[in-house]
Formats: sequence, structure tokens, C-alpha cells
Amino acid sequence: MSQRALHSWLIVALLFVSYLYVLPRWSDWNQNSRLNLVLAVVDDGTVSIDRYVANTGDYALYNGRTYTDKPPGLSFLAIPFYLVLSPVLDHPAIATRAQSLGDGAAMSTTLNEEGSGLREDKVHYALVQYLMTVIVVALPAAILGALLFLAMRGSGLSPIPAALTTIAYGLGTAAAPYAGNFYSHQLVATLLFGAFCVAWRPWEQAQNTATPPRAGWASGVLCGLLLGWAVISEYPSVLPGAVIGLYALWRQGWRWLPALLLGGIIPGALLITYDLVAFGTPWPIGYAHSALWQDQHQTGFMSLTYPRPESLWGLAFSPFRGLFIRAPWLLLALPGFMLWWRSGRLRAEWWVTMLAVITMYLFYGSSIMWWGGFAAGPRYIVPLIPFLALGAGWAVERAFARTTTRVATTGLIVLSVILTWTEATSGQLFPPDDNRNPWLAYVVPAWQQGDIARNLGMALGLQGALSLLPLVVFVSLGLILLFLSLRQTRPRWPALVPTGHRNRSAEG
Repeated sequence: MSQRALHSWLIVALLFVSYLYVLPRWSDWNQNSRLNLVLAVVDDGTVSIDRYVANTGDYALYNGRTYTDKPPGLSFLAIPFYLVLSPVLDHPAIATRAQSLGDGAAMSTTLNEEGSGLREDKVHYALVQYLMTVIVVALPAAILGALLFLAMRGSGLSPIPAALTTIAYGLGTAAAPYAGNFYSHQLVATLLFGAFCVAWRPWEQAQNTATPPRAGWASGVLCGLLLGWAVISEYPSVLPGAVIGLYALWRQGWRWLPALLLGGIIPGALLITYDLVAFGTPWPIGYAHSALWQDQHQTGFMSLTYPRPESLWGLAFSPFRGLFIRAPWLLLALPGFMLWWRSGRLRAEWWVTMLAVITMYLFYGSSIMWWGGFAAGPRYIVPLIPFLALGAGWAVERAFARTTTRVATTGLIVLSVILTWTEATSGQLFPPDDNRNPWLAYVVPAWQQGDIARNLGMALGLQGALSLLPLVVFVSLGLILLFLSLRQTRPRWPALVPTGHRNRSAEG
């Protein structure tokens, strides 16, 4: 196995175990609404969630029946996996084992005293939620880590700064909590960045190929499929998706157009079919029939007006949902993009990365519901974070030239990891939206009371903050192994994009 492959797999393993360690929130309306559609299709043969709607307030009411009001892409992806696993989960031995774990003393301390307890149906639902999250959210999110690492290596960054930036992204941003819950935001981040990498193919530049071969037709179909699935999972991703699609045509040529269209048609056809069955129209209008939030959805165009200063500030710097408050290391993206531009290299990729960040940031800065309800950080803009991290990698590379800046940068990343996981593991729900400073009103009190999110450590009998100890040990050992391996790698690959490259990647 090559060093590049070894490092990539170590990153995937480290992130994957971290993401599956903390269990998805059990009483989360958003997650339940998406999972209800999976259960309805497989168990009931319908797209109506009538049988499950009591567990969520995020639903659409149409012609006397209830449906999820969420984009269905994440649910569609989980359906075939649940179809295969459903008979196994129904086996009495599995159900008995799951019930015994739920009845453990450590897990029981997390239950609401006024609730109905862990009934068999609740345990089954929680098990399905966990497995679907692991398969269709956590695993793709871990693979995204490898793609980000390869993208930075393909950009010419040294091994250790590239790996450190990747770990900072995977564990020290809002990517971490949303990679372990049945939301679509982190999946969309993987789909968009994956499509970008399929078109770019940084791993071929990482091999110092002067003229990387043109990607095949199948790669074009894959790129279109990833972009299309991103759109049906979160509709606003059409904005960065369009940027990436145009880049793919520029990078690979117009011969890719039929392939991109073919790949995009597949998820598009699924969405149209679903909307026709559920709402009698080919247009995605679930939010238009939401039982709740109608005042917000009817403001402007589905809650969209124009970029507001308070929203833009709130998404970036507010204690309420600010991205940089929770992940201050991402501020390195500002000098990072400047360093990247001054290098004169990969200008097309620079523009794609910048536009992906800007389009999503301005879009959600135009929403009157920019904070996203109960959330650990700014969940709406999670899909733009890997693009921001790619730019930050250039500043991390520069910082490693001196001992003082290297130590300061590493310290900033460690602080971001601590802040991210402190908020992500506080309580049994993500911080609510009824207080503008969730740290003082929710996060700190939860930790003081030992109210730590359910996790695999509790299945071992560990309680409170102690239940996170196995995760800390695993991550520490994994990081040691990764960076010891990286120290054996040459400090930098040679110039990767010669002047005059036929794809113009290095031209100003």
C-alpha cells in the first residue's frame, strides 16, 4: 500500500470511529422526519408518514395526510440499506440485545424522567436511526476527510499540514456533530466536495503527472449523480452545485455534458416521482405545506429575503450559532485564500472553492430562520466548511515554517476541537434556539450536571463525562499513529502544476 493510501485510510478510520461513537439524538424532529420516510416506504409501502408523525413537528400536511417536509435525498439513500437490514433487526436475538443495552444503568441516566421509558418500539427506532446514520452519513463524512487530504496534497501542501488541516476539519468544526446524526447537511458536504474532486482529480496531480489524463465518461456520470443527489438532499446546494458543474465542463471539456446530465437525471427523476406521489406536482413543495413555521415560510420566498447584516454576523461570529466562535482555526482561511491566490496556482480551483463558500453563506444569510432551530453551531452552512478548510490549509502550511506559529496554529486547532465536542456532547438534544447564548444557558449547565449525549461508552457502563474517555484514548492513539507515519513521508512533493498546463490550472 502506498503512503498516500495508508494516510488516507488512517484518516478515514479515525474520523469514522469518532463519528459513530456518539449516538444520534433520539427526540430530534428534523432527524425523525427524515427517518420516518425511510420506515414508511420500506415497512408500509407508502410515502406518507401518518404512522410515525407523532414523533416530529417537521411534517407537511396535504389532503389530510402527513409527509416529511424535508428534501428526500438522505431518506432515499437510506432506503435500500434499511430494506436489507430490516429482517436482521427484527430478529429476536438482536432486539433482546439492543433492549438490554438500553436498560443499562449508564444509558438510563440519560432518559427523561417524565418520559415513557425505553419501550421495545423506541429501541428498534433508535437502532435503525443509529445504523442508517453510520452507513449513509458517518461513513461518507469520513471518506470526505480522505478527499480533503488528497485535495490539499494535490494542491502541493506538505503531508503534516495537510493531515492536520484535515483532522481540524473533521473533528474541530460543525462537521463533527452533523456527521453523527441523521441530518443531510454533512452528506451534502460530502456530495459537493466529492463531485469537485471527481472533476478536479487532485490525486493525479499528487502523483506529479504533468498532464493528467482526461477522466472517463463514467466519472462524468458520477459527478452529475453526486451533484444531483446533493440538490435533492438540500435544495440550496444547487448554487455551489452549479459552480462545480460549470467547473467540471471547463476542466474535462464539453464532452462531459451528456454524462453530467445523465448522472443528474437519476436523482432528479426520483424527486419528481416522489413529489407527484406525495403532493401531485413535480415541484418540491414540502415546506409550502409544513404544519408549523408557516409565518416564516411565507415571508419572502420560502423565508428568503436578502442578505441581512445580523444574519451574516450571526452565522460567522455570534455565540448563538457563529462558525468561527466554535472553530476559530477556520479564520486561517482568510490569509489562506490570499496565499493561495498569490501562489498563482490552481486558479480555477480557487474560484470554485471561493464561490462555493460565498454562495451558500449569502443564501442562508438571506433567510429569516438562519440559525436553524435546535443546532450545534450553524448547521445550514455545514456544506461550505470543507471548501473553507481547503483554503485554510494554505495558511496552516505557511504557519509550519516557524516554531511559534506552528505551536499557535496547533493550539488554535486543539481549542476548536474542544469547543466543538463540548457543545456537540452536551445534553440529549442539540442546544435550543430560545437563548442567544447556548454556552451559558445550555452547554455549561449540561456538563456541570453530567448530562452527556448518549454514546458507546455508556454501553460499556461508563457514565457522564467519563463515558467519552474511550473516544479520547482512541483519537489520541490514532493521531499518534497517523503523524508518526507522516513523518516518514517526504516533506513536500515537487512542483505539481507546471506552467503551461493544458488544463490551465496554474494560469493566472
